[in-house]
Amino acid sequence: MTVVDPTVIAALERAVAEDPENPALRLHLAGLQVLSGDARRALGHAQRALAAAPADALALATARDAARALGDGLRAERYGRLLRALDVWTPAGGPTLLPPRRDRFAAPASDGGRPGLPARSRVTLDDVGGLDDVKAQLEAVYLAPLRTPALRNPIPPAQGGLLLYGPPGCGATLLARAIAGELGARFAGAGRDGLAAAFDRARRRAPCVLCLQDADLLGPSGNLIAELDGERGDNLGVFVVACTSAPWDVDERLRAGGRLDRAVLVLPPDEGARAAILRAALARRPADPIDVERLARASAGCSAADLVGAVETAAESALLAAARAGALLRITEHDVGEALARTAPSTRAWFALAHEHARGANDDGRYDDVLAYVRANERR
Repeated sequence: MTVVDPTVIAALERAVAEDPENPALRLHLAGLQVLSGDARRALGHAQRALAAAPADALALATARDAARALGDGLRAERYGRLLRALDVWTPAGGPTLLPPRRDRFAAPASDGGRPGLPARSRVTLDDVGGLDDVKAQLEAVYLAPLRTPALRNPIPPAQGGLLLYGPPGCGATLLARAIAGELGARFAGAGRDGLAAAFDRARRRAPCVLCLQDADLLGPSGNLIAELDGERGDNLGVFVVACTSAPWDVDERLRAGGRLDRAVLVLPPDEGARAAILRAALARRPADPIDVERLARASAGCSAADLVGAVETAAESALLAAARAGALLRITEHDVGEALARTAPSTRAWFALAHEHARGANDDGRYDDVLAYVRANERR
């Protein structure tokens, strides 16, 4: 059980009593109650939020965690299934629902009424703020070949997979979801365990983008190579996107032609992306009008996780101030600015390490983008 300052919980309880229809306050209180061991009341708050918004991902996640803490495994699994059925991006600071988008690829818009299948991804590259250079690369090296007018349904076999690499916390998984949305495909994730089962599920759910997390930890893996080569089945309509923050540790056999043979560097969020991330992180919280564009200009080098973490810190500061004042206080621009000022941009350490690897292992030009980024930013 985590020790949570009771004065913070008391301040939130008073705030919820004063503003009972504010879901952000109610769910923040419920999250702290789960941590402090008061899961029963936390579940009640989460259920109250779900009564008003049954598809609220944050409420579902809170209800799941509270039920699990109460030992109610069946109820926790039910909430978990509902949460997995939602097409959401879950950054470090909590779920953010994204609006539905039209499928971009010539694929059936309907799932044909088949039960148990996840919806096609509603996230597209339009939902990813900024990062125009990264989007252009994704279009050029991966998506454009699949938009050839000569292609017919069903979606043709993937011609090799894609490796997304870059600093941790910069949204590679979100980009994988966006690729799925661009292809009108479903999205499924997989890790080191159960690769064969994950590929089988993706084949049954095709068209499907199968996202392999931590690709540097997957090899050497003869089983994965067999799956990528299609030796255990037909990969028709299965698009493999692997993510890693350590591309130099990815098994070279996985980088061979027809496997993960294309790579895109997922850069830290640029100014436009930073503003979008800050705006999304603040959207569910009681806050004064905040100039996120100004804050974005002052936070170069921060990852998405850094930015969301700064908003979390600002929210905690506002809660502590509310506890001292005995009244609900909103997050201010000063709160967020102070939190960002104390946040060391995490991507700089990654680029220092990546630069060392790139200088010693770039004979084939695979790290040209890393070197170009370092050169462009070393004067800043």
